[in-house]
Amino acid sequence: MMAGRGRAGGPPGDLDTAIGAAKLGLVPVRTDAFDLGGLHLTSGAGRRLELFVSIDDFMLGGERYSVPSELVPVQLDVSRTTAKGYALRLRFTAGVSGPCMRCLEEATPAIPVESREVSQPGESDQLRSPYLEGAVLDLHGWARDALALSLPAKLLCQPDCAGLCPVCGANMNTAGSEHGHEPAPDPRWAKLSEIRFE
Repeated sequence: MMAGRGRAGGPPGDLDTAIGAAKLGLVPVRTDAFDLGGLHLTSGAGRRLELFVSIDDFMLGGERYSVPSELVPVQLDVSRTTAKGYALRLRFTAGVSGPCMRCLEEATPAIPVESREVSQPGESDQLRSPYLEGAVLDLHGWARDALALSLPAKLLCQPDCAGLCPVCGANMNTAGSEHGHEPAPDPRWAKLSEIRFE
């Protein structure tokens, strides 16, 4: 199922026209779900598709992160297996926007994503893709999950982010190397400061 801005969804047969229009700089076509059966692939045949998906916001470490681009261009490789199944590969790069996990400033890393799925009817559950119902591919859900699994352990504004000062909370990326504080006195020696010599 495909939908474009200000346009009702068209049948899978409109794919080539829609993608051609997008390449000419016309209205991009959003593809949330795609009917692979409309490709009419025979066993061993394959096809590469250039599509556009939207990716929902997600929570990570208690913070909300989003993909600023309304539509993300993706490359979908579809191959028909000999057992009437599909082997799929999804590739794209998405910019992610949200707070840096060290200094809390805005972080906008570009995340490369590559994901593969195989669906073989009649085989074990390990060979059944959760994103494929019959021949209809949930591209929207797959792209979001693939991005989430490709994220680094920490999303940073820059690889060498210095974080925040543990004493005053200043951003150490801008505070400079001269930023510092007098060390607090050791409480174990507090009584000694009360001694007065006449």
